[in-house]
Amino acid sequence: MELVEKLQRLSDAFGVAGFEDEVREVIRDMVSPYVDLCELDPLGNLTCSLGEGEPVMLDAHMDEVGFMVRWIEDDGFLRLTPLGGWDERILPGHQLVILTREGKKRLGVIGVAPPHILKEEERKRVIPLEDLFVDVGARSRAEAEELGIRVGDPATIHYPFREIRPGYVTGKAFDDRAGCLVAIEAVRALAGERLPYRLVVNFAVCEEGGLRGAKVAAYRIAPRLALALEGTIGADFPGVPPAKQPVRLGQGPAITLADRSIIVSPRLVRFLEEAAREEKIPYQYKLPAFGGTDAGAIHLERGGSLAGVISVPCRYIHSPVSTLLVSDLEQTIRLTVAFLRRAERLL
Repeated sequence: MELVEKLQRLSDAFGVAGFEDEVREVIRDMVSPYVDLCELDPLGNLTCSLGEGEPVMLDAHMDEVGFMVRWIEDDGFLRLTPLGGWDERILPGHQLVILTREGKKRLGVIGVAPPHILKEEERKRVIPLEDLFVDVGARSRAEAEELGIRVGDPATIHYPFREIRPGYVTGKAFDDRAGCLVAIEAVRALAGERLPYRLVVNFAVCEEGGLRGAKVAAYRIAPRLALALEGTIGADFPGVPPAKQPVRLGQGPAITLADRSIIVSPRLVRFLEEAAREEKIPYQYKLPAFGGTDAGAIHLERGGSLAGVISVPCRYIHSPVSTLLVSDLEQTIRLTVAFLRRAERLL
C-alpha cells in the first residue's frame, strides 16, 4: 500500500477524543506485522514494542477534535459540546458524522440561517457553538432517537480524503494521523534491524482532551528518551507574516524548540539537527510558544525523560480540510528513522 493510501485510511477513520476505537483498529492492522507485541491499556492507548532493553518511546496521538451531543430538542435538532479546540468561525454549514452507540454513522448538517433573513449586524457575528444546532432530518426527539442518536454520542465534521494534485493532499485529522503514519513507517523501516534498546510506540488517546493518554502511557513505559510525532501548524499563506508562521510547507519536518507544554533540551535539539544534516534531510524549526503536544506530559512523568517533538507541517489543522505535502511527510519519516538509529547515544 502506498504512503498516500495509508494516510487516507487513517484520515477517513473516525477517532474523536475518547472514541478512538475505529482508528485504533486501522493502526493495529498497519503496525502489527512489524512489532513483537501490541497491548491495549484501560484508557485505550495502543502500545506496541519491538526488541529488548532500555525503553525508547515514540508517541503519536490517535484522537481528533470533535463534538459530543449534549441535548436533543423537542423538534429533533441536536446541540453540541466540543471535544477539543474548535474555531467557532468555521462551524456553520458543515456536514457532520455522528457515531451512535450501536456503531452506526448518521449524517447531519450544522444549520445556518441564510443572509436573506438576517440583520446586518447578525451577518457579521460569530455564532457561539452553544447557539448552533444540527439537523439530522428528524422532526421530533423521538425520531432522532429512532435513528439511534443519544446524548453523549460523538460527532465530527468529515469530508473525505482527496488528492488536490500529485503530492498535495487534503483530509481531516492530519493532526495527528500524519504523526501516526510517521510512527508506523518508522517501525516498518526498522523491523528487520536489531536495535540496542526496546522501541515502544504509543498511539495515544485523548491528546485533544489534555494529553491524558500520553501521561498514563509514559508513567507505565518509564522511558529515559522519548519523541512525540505531530501534525503541526502550517501557516504559510496570505495574511500571516513570516514571524507568525509556526512552520511552512515544503521545508521538511519541524523540530520543536519550545512550546506551551515543554522547553526541549538543547542536547536533544542538537542531536536531531546533526542527524538531519548527516542524512541530508531538510528541516525547519517550529516557532516557539505555539501549541502543545504529548511531549509536555511525557517528559514530566516518573523521574522525567529527555523528550522532544518533530512534526509534519499541515495547513488548516483543527478543521475538516487540513492539507499537507507528501514530501514533508516522507522527510519526517526519514528524520524519525535517523533519530532511532542513533538513539542509543542519548541513553
